[in-house]
Amino acid sequence: MSGSTKSILKGIALGTAIASSLAVVPANAAEEQYFPLQVYRQGPYAAGGTGFFGGMIDYMNLINMRDGGVNGVKLTWSECETGYEVEKGVECYQRMKDNKPPPGVWTPLSVGISYAMTDKITADKVPLTTINHGRTESSDGRVFPYLFPLLTNSGSETSGIVQYLGMKAGGMDKLKGKKVVILFHGSPYGKETTPLLNQFGEKYGFEVKDIEVPHPGAEQGSQWLTIKQYKPDFVILRGWGIMNPVALKTARKTGYPIDQIVGNIWSNSEEDVKPAGEAGIGYTAITTQTSGTDSPVLQDIVKTVYGAGKGDLADKSRIGSVYHNLGILNGILTIEAMRIGQAKFGNRMLTGDEFRWGFEHLKLDEAAVEKIGAKGLFHSINVTCENHEGDGLLIFQKWDGTKYTPVTDWIKPDWATLRPIIEKASAAYAKEKGITPRDCSKEG
Repeated sequence: MSGSTKSILKGIALGTAIASSLAVVPANAAEEQYFPLQVYRQGPYAAGGTGFFGGMIDYMNLINMRDGGVNGVKLTWSECETGYEVEKGVECYQRMKDNKPPPGVWTPLSVGISYAMTDKITADKVPLTTINHGRTESSDGRVFPYLFPLLTNSGSETSGIVQYLGMKAGGMDKLKGKKVVILFHGSPYGKETTPLLNQFGEKYGFEVKDIEVPHPGAEQGSQWLTIKQYKPDFVILRGWGIMNPVALKTARKTGYPIDQIVGNIWSNSEEDVKPAGEAGIGYTAITTQTSGTDSPVLQDIVKTVYGAGKGDLADKSRIGSVYHNLGILNGILTIEAMRIGQAKFGNRMLTGDEFRWGFEHLKLDEAAVEKIGAKGLFHSINVTCENHEGDGLLIFQKWDGTKYTPVTDWIKPDWATLRPIIEKASAAYAKEKGITPRDCSKEG
């Protein structure tokens, strides 16, 4: 055999080997799924922003580091600072929406920003999640196909709080004649539950008084003087950021019993009670997820992500806190929706509309929650085309001075009361916007 022939054969063999090696490389190996993060690491609400987005980033890092991504697709993200301001949030949207690869899901963690983005993301066909918040009517996926108020929103949490007040009163019938104050943050988020609470008041016979605390909430003397004069049986704290510890300290100063104050979903963190000191002891708030690091997924994050020096939280004592765990849970729900979407559309980067499909088929029962390592972190979720929220299961935790401890079983919202309210509001929105609600029976 001549030298030239040998060279040719060697080249063919090498080419065959290269082709063979290329054949086993997954087609999605170079693909990325991009998540735009409209963060707020600065400003009066930075505790919530750093905890939540830190948790979501920690979970995405875990998936990349431990699993190599989602079925070979790496997770990528970038941040844009909003300071929790609507205008800046919209600016971030404009800046990030044309990224390559394009956004898969938006998560601004702001009622005001999500309202401002609703028409935009609907036109773009990219879902937006508002975990534990968001407009109540957006639970109706027939009218809001790209909004997902996962786990709970203002309506369901209000229903849960009313049920808890009934427990404290000795039965729902015992709420008749009671007086309830809702002390709310002066923002779109703060104001959105008063009409619904009034409807529950009419149903159960209790009186509602709403008292606003202007942003950011560092001064509340006049509000608590009004409360002292009104003498309510309960105060629902619908606060945010610095407003919450100031409320607890001012309540103690004016003599209002802390155990008669019930915090909403954004008044339930360690950052809300620790600055209040002894004034926070005995305070109870509603939540969709427990705090602490007992669940396997938290232990994996501590070992894999923080062990490699890749953790997002500078203060490691915040690992497993309420905000951090909510960010992790948001990451879990988002990535599980991605897996579901991939099962239908292929193990690749999903488009926004494919991600929507994944969210609309997001079903995690207790066995599935345990399988992904989140047992003890949250209960379950079952999203459908009609219901973009899920089961809405909630639990109440009490602060003992060092940690939160659950004081109830998981509570299901009063859907019989809520759903007609949701559908009436969504129908009004559809009429205003000229939207024909989807027929979910025809959705795949």
